Amino acid sequence: MNAYEIYQEIEPALVAEMCEWVRQNEKALYANAVGSLAANRKLRPIFIQKKKPADQYAWLHKTLKLRTSDTVGEHLFQVYFMKGQQEILKAFCDGMEIPHDGEGQVEGDLPEELAADKLASTVDTLLGAHEPKLITLYLRIFNLQRPNGWENLSEILGSDDRLVLK
Repeated sequence: MNAYEIYQEIEPALVAEMCEWVRQNEKALYANAVGSLAANRKLRPIFIQKKKPADQYAWLHKTLKLRTSDTVGEHLFQVYFMKGQQEILKAFCDGMEIPHDGEGQVEGDLPEELAADKLASTVDTLLGAHEPKLITLYLRIFNLQRPNGWENLSEILGSDDRLVLK
């Protein structure tokens, strides 16, 4: 699943939460994302920027569902999780015993395989501590970090009823 496909499945409230965080905490990224997406749609960025924030987020969500927005959409997800949801990253890395810098940034290469027992218990722990849709989103974004993802993570995402975006 690509980033634009994730935006097709995700609830608008979660996208709005992410956009609000990016707009407040990563102003340059937000402005660049709006500018880039507006240009792709042959609009001037000011047209979007003059809208109320909630309307901007709705427009962004609608636009991020397009295949042409995949790169921008994936970058927004990555920054949101790397800076805005570090607790989830740290908990996942700790549970999977993936070396990181204490803030969730992986040190070295990602593992070739994810141990099934660790993955199951880490997913259970994350779901017990955080909103399930946010964890589902994180796991889907993590799975994008490798071509074709990890087979056992893809299986869990496809079979666990707790891990749905809608």
